Amino acid sequence: MSIGFLKQALNALQLQSRSRTPHRVNQWFKWLSPGLFVKRWLLISVSGVLLASLGFAIWIRLTPIFWAIELLKELLTLITKIVPYYISGPVVLVCGLLLLVWGQSRTVSSITQVFRSEGDEELIDVLLAHRRLYRGPKIVVIGGGTGLSTLLRGLKTYSANITAIVTVADDGGSSGRLRREFGVLPPGDIRNCLAALADEEKLLTELFQYRFRVGDGLTGHSFGNLFLTALSEITGDLERAVAASSKVLAIRGQVLPATLSDVRLWAELADGSHIEGESNITAAGGTIVKIGCTPAHPSALPAAIKAIKEADYIIMGPGSLYTSVIPNLLVPEIAEAIAATSAPKIYVCNIMTQPGETQGYTVADHIRAIDAACGKPLFNAVLVHKKSPSAHALIRYAQQKSHPVFIDREAITQLGRRIVVANVMHEDETGYVRHNPQQLARVLLRWYSGVKHGKS
Repeated sequence: MSIGFLKQALNALQLQSRSRTPHRVNQWFKWLSPGLFVKRWLLISVSGVLLASLGFAIWIRLTPIFWAIELLKELLTLITKIVPYYISGPVVLVCGLLLLVWGQSRTVSSITQVFRSEGDEELIDVLLAHRRLYRGPKIVVIGGGTGLSTLLRGLKTYSANITAIVTVADDGGSSGRLRREFGVLPPGDIRNCLAALADEEKLLTELFQYRFRVGDGLTGHSFGNLFLTALSEITGDLERAVAASSKVLAIRGQVLPATLSDVRLWAELADGSHIEGESNITAAGGTIVKIGCTPAHPSALPAAIKAIKEADYIIMGPGSLYTSVIPNLLVPEIAEAIAATSAPKIYVCNIMTQPGETQGYTVADHIRAIDAACGKPLFNAVLVHKKSPSAHALIRYAQQKSHPVFIDREAITQLGRRIVVANVMHEDETGYVRHNPQQLARVLLRWYSGVKHGKS
């Protein structure tokens, strides 16, 4: 009868707290997850308490402890005479466990409140996510423009060990104005990457991408460009400015300029004309037959070379072929470091051709252009989008003389590249086509995992 009553009481307590107990218990057990380095310190703490108690007992020759134990023995004997041991024992055990759990949960809650604001996720979830991300592969992504920031937005959910190597050849828009007026390296592409890797991405993107609409000398400038320019003046160069910004914004990974040299692109077109300046190359609208930069052999940022040598995985693109991807590879040390590493390397090809750069290009043409620019093959595989955009999007792009990049499989195979075909496109209601960050990152990590385990 007594045992049945105890079971009923426990069932009633369970039903009463069912709405909150499973979640809370689940959160407690998360503290025992592998990799948090909590269990070992908890065990050491318990061992310390037991050892200290033993030392104290030896020090006082056990006399007070002996009488305390005798008194406790008499008290327990009296309790079991009034309430049978098979009832009093479980009741006391349950009460002790409840007090222990209550005390520990309140302790953890007090600590949690210090490290998080109201409405944020649990501290244990933050710790687990932190451990998972920092155990992710070391990924180096090379490129520029909106394509690179789109990719980073997806990759940061899989790893915090990301290095974005960004071109500094931009000379148009706000970046170009700051470059001419202040003599700084163009911060635009770096700004986009910092915003993409930041934890509070939505707010920071809005802040960094905000463009002043009025103001003498401010109109057209983005806040992020001005912020990085000011930090470059304070810290001495763009590398230190980016490092300082990364700490302020708490980004996952790091963003590095490919070089600190004042690089300016030039291109030779099929009609024999010579075009200088990144923005002028695209505006010329001709067929590019050769691409280069001044100075001809810019020095690479040492941190960028170090990241490439230590990388588990290297991704090039997506982005404008001649003005975002190739400019990084015109830094000889970067191309040599990529060629020398044994890490898997993949190129993410654009979905659509770009007027003024890649009109009429196939996937194989993109590959040949990269090989010709650096004089050697740099990547093992190419990721291409499988599904064609909608008719609405095709008409929209055709008006701009842009078309889907054709997948010429035989030519790609002859170039010695593996073909990774996947649906990684996002099309908005206006017919604008771009890569989907999450789908693109998922496919890239799946291919990397397959290569790592010998399945691809």
